[in-house]
Amino acid sequence: MVVTITSLKLRHLWGYFPLTYLALWVTLQVYKQKGFIKFKNTGFGYDHYTLTAWESEADMKSFSRTGAHVDAMKHAKKLAQEVRILTYKSNALPSWKEVKKLLAEKADRVVTF
Repeated sequence: MVVTITSLKLRHLWGYFPLTYLALWVTLQVYKQKGFIKFKNTGFGYDHYTLTAWESEADMKSFSRTGAHVDAMKHAKKLAQEVRILTYKSNALPSWKEVKKLLAEKADRVVTF
């Protein structure tokens, strides 16, 4: 399976409310997406994380480039000071502790605003 993990560091704590609103629509999209296996999220304060698992990289890319996800990404610069992303193949899902370590050490992309 293909696993994508992300972290988003909010600019301001009040960014939590628009983030949650956008995440609702993204969550509704992800559960309907072809190739979707698993979705988890966690976060508190400034730091928020997501984990998704997919049958293929093509399925993951189809999700990330369409619908509510694309709309939410348009707000990233306004809401976040940093976004980290790592996509990799695995037979198991990482723990949140592993997610945080992987993103800190091996992120594919780090975008700072």
